[in-house]
Amino acid sequence: MDGLLFPASSGLEGDPDLQFLLKGGDLLKVLSPSWKKTRYFRLQEDCKTMWRESKKTFKKNDTCEDSDLFYISLDDISAVQMGRQSEGLKKNTEEQVEDRCFSIIFKSRRKNLDLVSSSEEEGKQWVKSLQKVVSNLNNLSRKQKTEHWIFSCLRKADKNKDDNLSPSEVKSFMHLINIEVDDEYVEMLFKKCDRSKSGTLAGEEIKHFYDLLTQRDEIDVIYGEYAKTTGFMSAQNLVDFLLKEQREKATLADAHRIIETYEPDENAKEKKLLSKDGFLMYLNHPDAMILNPDHKDVYQDMSQPLNHYFISSSHNTYLMEDQLKGPSSTEAYIRALQKGCRCVELDCWDGSDNEPVIYHGYTLTSKILFKDVIKAISEHAFKTSQYPVILSLENHCSVEQQEVMARHMSSILGSALITSPLGDGMPTNFPSPEELKGKFLIKGKRLNKLEDTFAEAAADDNDVTEEEESNDEDAQKEKNTKLKLAKELSDMVIYFKSVHFHGFEDAQKNLSFYEMASFKEGKAMKLAEESANAYVRHNVEKFSRIYPAGSRTDSSNYNPLPLWNAGCQIVALNFQTPCTDMDMNQGRFLVNGKSGYILKPAFMRDVATEFDPITLTRGDWLTHKTLHVMVISAQQLPKVNQKKSSIVDPLVKVEIYGVPADVAEKETKPFDNNGFNPSWNENFQFDVYVPELALVRFSIEDYDSSSDNDFVGQYTLPFNSLKMGYRHVPLFNKNGDLLPSAGLFVHIMVLDAE
Repeated sequence: MDGLLFPASSGLEGDPDLQFLLKGGDLLKVLSPSWKKTRYFRLQEDCKTMWRESKKTFKKNDTCEDSDLFYISLDDISAVQMGRQSEGLKKNTEEQVEDRCFSIIFKSRRKNLDLVSSSEEEGKQWVKSLQKVVSNLNNLSRKQKTEHWIFSCLRKADKNKDDNLSPSEVKSFMHLINIEVDDEYVEMLFKKCDRSKSGTLAGEEIKHFYDLLTQRDEIDVIYGEYAKTTGFMSAQNLVDFLLKEQREKATLADAHRIIETYEPDENAKEKKLLSKDGFLMYLNHPDAMILNPDHKDVYQDMSQPLNHYFISSSHNTYLMEDQLKGPSSTEAYIRALQKGCRCVELDCWDGSDNEPVIYHGYTLTSKILFKDVIKAISEHAFKTSQYPVILSLENHCSVEQQEVMARHMSSILGSALITSPLGDGMPTNFPSPEELKGKFLIKGKRLNKLEDTFAEAAADDNDVTEEEESNDEDAQKEKNTKLKLAKELSDMVIYFKSVHFHGFEDAQKNLSFYEMASFKEGKAMKLAEESANAYVRHNVEKFSRIYPAGSRTDSSNYNPLPLWNAGCQIVALNFQTPCTDMDMNQGRFLVNGKSGYILKPAFMRDVATEFDPITLTRGDWLTHKTLHVMVISAQQLPKVNQKKSSIVDPLVKVEIYGVPADVAEKETKPFDNNGFNPSWNENFQFDVYVPELALVRFSIEDYDSSSDNDFVGQYTLPFNSLKMGYRHVPLFNKNGDLLPSAGLFVHIMVLDAE
């Protein structure tokens, strides 16, 4: 089983960087200024897991803060950074070790792993090697990931490391890959593969065992329907499949390109034929999955005014956990920005040494420096998306420290900070995301109206008398005292001036386009329910920001759908909390290049719109569709409970989210004791009346008859981004990160309803 150490498909056999990691070495792990301990790190033979061992045996009462890091899955690593870049290393190490420091950043809520090597050269070697292996893992095809995972399970099952599998090791392997099987089935499989009659499986016998396990009967049936050329699919057969089943416009040239790209057998490729393996490789490619590949990049019109978009927005972005005592961290901003968030919140308070801090006021949440947050935002704002970032300031600082805030933003963000309107003269509308690429906008309080600055400029040109100036200054001073707002900070608020909401009529009559209100979720939900059309019209011209109720001290979230249905652009959620509401947010912003901006439908951009999501009066928004979903099978679902004996009983839920008339949910029966290749073949039908606002969510749960089902994985996408036909559905874990080998297989059909 030597070939199972690292599958040949990975292309890293014998690589010196891989060998370096397999050998491993000592690193200093840093948790605090006083907690710095040497740990031995090395890559396991599965080449997917890092092992960390302590230099001492932990006693029972040890407060081992790092006990959760005995194993690190490379799939969980988001990035490896050289130097003292992380908050922890900046705080807990001295500048002289800068060149020896590096951090492992995780995808989930797990804290960064901060490490110091014994030399600069060794540190660079660790970073280079880890980056290479992680990048290689991420770039494996779905088939390669499956092989990689299965081979690593085979190696784990081979207890005595003799490169053979005994019947008991085969059963252990089945448990590892999430299948509960009885002894008779294991015996039958074993006899089928044990051609040498040796009582163990080795070499080609293990390969035969693998082939039997990964056999996809449903793919055989589909392939058999179209493979009319001596057991292979010809280019024309493939065109027929694409036209009839996948509802794609396809030509022979398209078929030839697919064969050239995906067919692994050179002889078949030469004859322009597609084998079953090639067909499955094509169906597993991201561009052939359920999400329309044309919607992956920016495909919407980005030249509309800013308020015509839904904007991915975070509430109390600095918090890693709950709202009362959890840690605040610059890492929380980095994670939100990496997920495509375009509106982040900063709760600013007076700090010591005249340095403003960010934390949740009057609570035990930890404090971080305002300037460190601005630096982190500046460095990471435009890595996922080039479109503008809104800094929503919750300002509790004294005038003196507000001046410090203004100086920090000015010096750190520089010319990327918008400090005056685009173009000449007083604007009458918002600029577009396209015009604001790479820019920062401040949302906060302002001493005066934006119009006043232009009036003042005009007055200066007209030689205002000293008396008039004096009166103006007195009035301004009076206003300053009342608002306690630093002019330097006030002047940075251009397009997002925070004001109170006194009703839709008052807003239309008295508020300028850039004056916006923030609504607590309860108030917003009430308006969205009782005055939906008025709210939609308000949001055609103005901005609305929604935030969670103060009672959500556990950082739970609210349903964003009713607010999006009312046209609210900034629906701020607690990004740190995994939940269905965050799944919906991820699904809403999955498309359009993950830019964090989604263009609202045309009927939500018209000041005279009659659209009402509650009553659904007749209009352009009503385009009744029927969605047919056949849930066929799933592959390589992860274990929910890591106990060896625990096997999932998966069921699939298909949910529609959108206007109230479209909200629906249907589920399959549970499939007992099989998370490796369960099958259902169940059909569902849904009516969708406003497809432009609808989301489709596929979720898999582990059925439990005596308690709540456990979450296994999910995938949410816009209804209008669905591809028809036989499609694989990737799955995300509860944190919104991709499960490497897992997937769902479905058939989709969308028809115009009569």
